[in-house]
Amino acid sequence: MRRAAQSLQSTSLARSRVQARHKIELVGDRRYFNKVLVANRGEIACRVMKTCRKLGIKTVALYSTPDQHAKHVAMADEAVWVGTAASRDSYLRMDRVLDAVRQTGADAVHPGYGFLSENAQFAQMLETEGVEFVGPSHEAINAMGDKIHSKLLAKAAGVSIIPGVDGEIETKERMFEVAELIGYPIMIKASGGGGGKGMRIAWDKKQASHEWDAAKREAMSSFGDDRMLVEKYIDNPRHIEIQVLGDKMGNVVYLPERECSIQRRNQKVIEEAPSAFIDQATRDAMGRQAAALASAVKYHTAGTVEMLVDSSKNFYFLEMNTRLQVEHPITEEITGLDLVEEMLRAAKGLPLSVEQQDIKINGWATECRVYAEDPTRNYAPSVGKMTRYIEPTGEGVRTDSGIVEGSEISVYYDPMICKLITHAPTREQSIDRMNEALDNYVVRGLSHNITLLRDVLTSDVYRSGDISTKYLPKAYPEGFGGHQLHHEEALKVMGVATIMRFMYENSQKTKGHLSADSLVVTLNEESANVHIRKTEEGFDVTIGEDKLTFTNVVWSVRYPLFVCVPQVNGMAGVRETFQHLSSADELNYKVQYVGTPYTVKVLTPMQAEVEAIMPPPVVVDTSKMLLAPMPGAVVSVLVEVGQKINVGQELLILEAMKMQQSLLSPVDSTVKAIHVKAADTIHDEEVLIEFD
Repeated sequence: MRRAAQSLQSTSLARSRVQARHKIELVGDRRYFNKVLVANRGEIACRVMKTCRKLGIKTVALYSTPDQHAKHVAMADEAVWVGTAASRDSYLRMDRVLDAVRQTGADAVHPGYGFLSENAQFAQMLETEGVEFVGPSHEAINAMGDKIHSKLLAKAAGVSIIPGVDGEIETKERMFEVAELIGYPIMIKASGGGGGKGMRIAWDKKQASHEWDAAKREAMSSFGDDRMLVEKYIDNPRHIEIQVLGDKMGNVVYLPERECSIQRRNQKVIEEAPSAFIDQATRDAMGRQAAALASAVKYHTAGTVEMLVDSSKNFYFLEMNTRLQVEHPITEEITGLDLVEEMLRAAKGLPLSVEQQDIKINGWATECRVYAEDPTRNYAPSVGKMTRYIEPTGEGVRTDSGIVEGSEISVYYDPMICKLITHAPTREQSIDRMNEALDNYVVRGLSHNITLLRDVLTSDVYRSGDISTKYLPKAYPEGFGGHQLHHEEALKVMGVATIMRFMYENSQKTKGHLSADSLVVTLNEESANVHIRKTEEGFDVTIGEDKLTFTNVVWSVRYPLFVCVPQVNGMAGVRETFQHLSSADELNYKVQYVGTPYTVKVLTPMQAEVEAIMPPPVVVDTSKMLLAPMPGAVVSVLVEVGQKINVGQELLILEAMKMQQSLLSPVDSTVKAIHVKAADTIHDEEVLIEFD
């Protein structure tokens, strides 16, 4: 390891690299390639194309049938259709991707992340075609893409590894033996997996049996490889990773760490760089080990060594991702490097543009993954059309997205809408900038997780930096239910809804003006008498005994963003952004505040009297039904009509957004009717099975 570190900084290498860079500058050509085919979709395809456009490189997009009008297709110079909706019939079809390469004359292929990015066979096929793969060699992918083999290589390279048993665990019985040896809890994970798929935690033998089956099934579906390994589960760790860069001359550098501990279902949600927990000594130790591992497999592109770090700063190798990582933008923000360009340089056979001593940390960066999912419903994915879409802008704000207004989010692909990134001099400023950006992010037409992101970033625990991969289950043990308003916040939401109705009524000339003397406003089943008065500075609103003023109001009727400076009972206020989600009936106003939507009724006394005598809505009894918790596709139905079932029994397996979920029986009963079969596409809350 020491020799590897010394070689990175040797005088002879540094001199040859400076000479090589000087030669490139004399040539003055940073195109590297004439045409790059991007074998991906969505935001990462757009991200790669952005750098190619900057460098004057032409690009080719691939698209499936539902992606024909996608943003990445519009960005490219050329586009080639590769199949129908399912990934296995389009983006994973190596034969069609190669046909597109030949058809367009592309001299390089950038795979992005996911799909074929870590497929050694694909990299080797491109090599045979004489086309450059903008990624590692197929030998490096084989070495590090297999978790079993990579763990052995890491151990040989002097990298700290998690306690476990070397090699594949072939049977469930062998898994039980290993679990007894190393002790529960254990992590069961797919050898060829990634992105949280094919990974399960088991705390006892009974759970291990169930999770083994689920992990193998999901791994085969996602990767076509259900080999498993088992290792000790490190409880309550931090997930911290090191970005490495290599070139074909043998140079390897490591970049500052990324903290990726805020996760749901083993998938990252919020990342930051650097980590508030890591000191310089630990950073260097982790970096040297990561660089040594990359050198051991002759790695020549961007890659990431993921590690688990305990409370004593002991770190353990988790896996190496032989591709561009989703969260790479935060590293770019704090280092000033363009990692896609570094990958293109390496693929061309040029040296890296930096040496280890050149790499410094500039400020702090935060990334939020904005997903089309509902965190209040166990992260159920949401599908549909983006009916209104406005990305936040401003100093230190970056959006990496593959979405435009009118885009469709489908069940076939990852539910990511955007990666929202902020950069500032300090961690606190980066978080504050992110909160403001989230408040100004307009997403309409489907559910999203901005409410969760905003709540996490506001919490004292997160802001203190005392986080781990257990953050979300610890912060929300009963599940996330949206932001809980305190009294002053509730008053502000009620006041904003009142102003919205006031401004709406006064914009409708035929209806006259709204009376300022008599309104009844209801939020969360709590009603109050409200008075509103327009002033030169804004609005005065009295809610019960509380007095509020709203100044610097910026809003036009039906525009999504409502900006103001609210003051409650004379307390100084700051500029805040609310969102107007809907007011279709002119009485119920849906207002979004700190990411969470709230429905506020703004009624005249007469309207309130009429509502009080209206019959309550009819509630449908669903106690004898199994409803779809999310849109998706049925993988298999495990019961039949007339079969007796027990509470907790597995009834059906559903797949959505490339993740599988087992649906369990909520009752002891008998199956009365089954309304779906394998391969059916289903909608959210669709009735799947009925019980007697």
